[in-house]
Amino acid sequence: MKTKKPITDIIRKRHSCRTYSTRPVEKDLKDQLEQLLADSPAGPFGSRSRFELITATDEDRDVLKDLGTYGFIKDPAGFILSAVKQSPRNLEDFGYAMERNILYATDLGLGTCWLGGSFTRSTFAEKISAKEDETLPAVASVGHMAPKMRMVEKAIRWGAGAKNRKPWKDLFFKNGFNGSLSPEDIGIWAEPLEMVRIAPSASNRQPWRIVHESTTRRFHFYLQRSKGYQTRNKILFGIADLQRVDMGIAMCHFEMTGKDLGFFGKWSFDEPNIGKLPELTSYVASWQTSQ
Repeated sequence: MKTKKPITDIIRKRHSCRTYSTRPVEKDLKDQLEQLLADSPAGPFGSRSRFELITATDEDRDVLKDLGTYGFIKDPAGFILSAVKQSPRNLEDFGYAMERNILYATDLGLGTCWLGGSFTRSTFAEKISAKEDETLPAVASVGHMAPKMRMVEKAIRWGAGAKNRKPWKDLFFKNGFNGSLSPEDIGIWAEPLEMVRIAPSASNRQPWRIVHESTTRRFHFYLQRSKGYQTRNKILFGIADLQRVDMGIAMCHFEMTGKDLGFFGKWSFDEPNIGKLPELTSYVASWQTSQ
């Protein structure tokens, strides 16, 4: 994916936009975005999501009214829909691919907002012709951003702690979970890790943990679950496992930033032996660097 601006600038610029201008998306921008959605590659684990851009209707807005703060999304021009087949790591691949598309929309000058919920039996599912073995873990609103945020949007961002991110010492580790990793320790890879640190996540939980294994030059990605978070979401709201989606977003930021800076590598999936893992923590993937 070629972007006009450096990917780090795009990641820093992107935020959850809940208030849109009523100006429709111009045809050339729409065509570019639709072409990107059609060309979306498979994720790191091999599963491919189907994406489609639809124009927003009153019916679509009604779907969001029952999903908490998503009911405050105002005047989006449309929505990016996605259907993904059931597979062991489909949600990570979905998060990876959807975030890639969202960053491209940001590069085009458009605002977006991740909307994680239960859309498999909604009108969104009908519009993308979701099959029996497909699920819709999230959608994204898209359109031109309004010149100013509404007070309700500012209140939502404040309540969610949208600008707050965990410090490096809580997220990144050296040769095991007992040693924290600093930007000075990791040199050229500090920027890709920082782009993971500031990535969006459901309820701003930031569930990613990364261990750098210096002897093998690998970065090991782990999911550290928020206690009771997924159980509550699934039982009360039927929501997909969004913390797995968050891991795909983290992997997207890390890979895209590294490649944009000229640092290459590849994903691998052999769990390392780095000692005892913290509670509620499980292995996801590793990035093998070539530098």
